[in-house]
Amino acid sequence: MRSTFRRPSALVLMTALGLLGAAGCGPHIDPADLVLTNGHVVTVDAARPTAEGVAVRGGKIVAVGSVADIKAYIGEKTEVIDLNGRFAMPAFNDAHAHFQGVGEAKLELQLAKARTWEEIVAMVADAAKRAKPGEWILGHGWHQEKWDHRPADAVEGFPTERDLSRVAPDNPVILTHASGHAIVVNARAMELAGVTRRTPSPAGGAIMKDKAGRPTGVFEERASGLIRKVLDESLARRTPEQVEADATRVVETADREFISKGIVSVTDAGVGFDTVDLYKKLAGQGKLNVRLYVMIIEPSARLEGNLAKYRMIDAYDSHLTVRSIKRLMDGALGSRTAWMLEPYTDMPKETGINTVTADEMKATAKLAIDNDFQLNTHAIGDRANREVLNLYEETFKANPGKKDLRWRVEHAQHLNAADIPRFGALGVIASMQGLHCTSDAPYVLARLGAARAEEGAYVWQKLMKTGAVIANGTDAPVEEVDPLPGYYALTTRKQKNGEVFFGDQRMTRDEALRAYTFNGAYAAFQEQSKGSLTPGKLADIVVLSADITKVPEDQIQKAEVLYTIAGGKVVYKK
Repeated sequence: MRSTFRRPSALVLMTALGLLGAAGCGPHIDPADLVLTNGHVVTVDAARPTAEGVAVRGGKIVAVGSVADIKAYIGEKTEVIDLNGRFAMPAFNDAHAHFQGVGEAKLELQLAKARTWEEIVAMVADAAKRAKPGEWILGHGWHQEKWDHRPADAVEGFPTERDLSRVAPDNPVILTHASGHAIVVNARAMELAGVTRRTPSPAGGAIMKDKAGRPTGVFEERASGLIRKVLDESLARRTPEQVEADATRVVETADREFISKGIVSVTDAGVGFDTVDLYKKLAGQGKLNVRLYVMIIEPSARLEGNLAKYRMIDAYDSHLTVRSIKRLMDGALGSRTAWMLEPYTDMPKETGINTVTADEMKATAKLAIDNDFQLNTHAIGDRANREVLNLYEETFKANPGKKDLRWRVEHAQHLNAADIPRFGALGVIASMQGLHCTSDAPYVLARLGAARAEEGAYVWQKLMKTGAVIANGTDAPVEEVDPLPGYYALTTRKQKNGEVFFGDQRMTRDEALRAYTFNGAYAAFQEQSKGSLTPGKLADIVVLSADITKVPEDQIQKAEVLYTIAGGKVVYKK
């Protein structure tokens, strides 16, 4: 059906020549490559918030206006999409996701929807029947707090290796927690890694053990490296051709997944230089539909010699930017590794894990400020957030000539009231994920208690009132690669059981849309080229089956992606 909003005037923003004219008269208008018409277009541009159509030429928007305005851009070779009243908006900009991780997770056992540990064990048993002797079995997405009941032999609420070892005695197994901050493995994997009851927990990590001192199979934070090192050694035996083929398959799988969900821009939250090399090769071959803004996660010693070499902005036709560094200050709330000022309510002797030393953080901050790189630090617990803000403030004061730095805190989930105003005051971006709020809510009160949760858990309105910018993302594959559940969470804070988690912190629909488009671009220094449907910007557009800014809230997640358009090209069509 046709849009019912009031028709704007016949004036239309024209090409970069800056001409103004009325449709059907005035100066000559070169035809567009693509026209979207007869729709309800929300632009996220205050100069013209809504329209009926968009014209695209050379990969960029040349006009936004009424049906009559846009008709002037239709030529013999123009591709025309009649939206028939459908809803169009800027393509989603995912401000925090793990691009490779999404591809890898899609190629592993999918554990996120399992309702019990027994379901997961059955999946591993089936994989073991099909696997070659000694072949690694990998899975991703389990979360013990989301199961219907805990395993009978659970330790601190976590499963143990016993069942995995029973169904897969000859194949090493690694199952990664949904948060990415813990793994559970079987006895064969620990045997290959040389882990015994005498193996100590490494700095910044923990090997979970039962009352008898035996490793349970759960490895948290940096302790996971003990197992992953053996997996990496196994993978290193592949030929260079196999390595490249496998890596390419992962990237292409991730690319298809994001594009199908209407996401064109992705901030890749932490990869090494080798992965950037792969991205460069694939982007050069025209195999990337998404636009990647990459955070580099490498030791300071490697960063120092490579930052200038790898820095790039809008390379490969605006498909690859590398100008930020990633660090992790702590873990996650679900695994009780988020670093807290006070002990966990449900584990009074535990305050979480600090995963990076103060010296390493200071060295990284200096490298970032000296090389004009953005610093983006994972911090979930209130202690972790305070330490990050302290470091940022210290660095900013020591470098008063450096402006518009836009350093970020990734997640910023649990804050002490005293630290909330510091985000706005320091100009620190809160890169948050709406779905984490409603996904974690069932166990937040148990972990933190009601008072602490209300004070600082996912406090979007409190942060915005300080002037802080919130950029939203999926954090996939921690959560699903779909922005609509995240948009729903931002605007309702409603859990699956219908309960609302501190509803005063909800975003309006317009605030949420901006957080998922323009703010994501701003957080990557790209608001001049994307994030709104504005003439001169990249023609990255998504068409949905429903207007998510107006439909009843229970219809938001039912909307479907009909078209994803990247640089004026239809890269996905339902």
